[in-house]
Amino acid sequence: MAVNFRPLSDKVLVKPSDAETQTSGGIFLPDSAKQKPQEGEVLAVGPGRILDDGSRSVLTVAVGDKVIYSKYGGTELKLDGQELMILDEDQIYAIKS
Repeated sequence: MAVNFRPLSDKVLVKPSDAETQTSGGIFLPDSAKQKPQEGEVLAVGPGRILDDGSRSVLTVAVGDKVIYSKYGGTELKLDGQELMILDEDQIYAIKS
């Protein structure tokens, strides 16, 4: 998906994975019982924050990475009809391989 969106500083735009609709035992979950997803795909990254010496830090994540992030971190937004998240890079815990 091409995104016409450029995060600032060390911000990362993530498309959350779809929430589970069925338990491992086969029970279908209503919307009210679904848990907030904690993983998604990176759609855009900022240039990095400016350090005390004036240089920019390089972000660890890149567009296309599958990441695991903080359950209650970030800011939810709707962009072009899609539910997305803007996270600080330090709210991302891991890159899935």
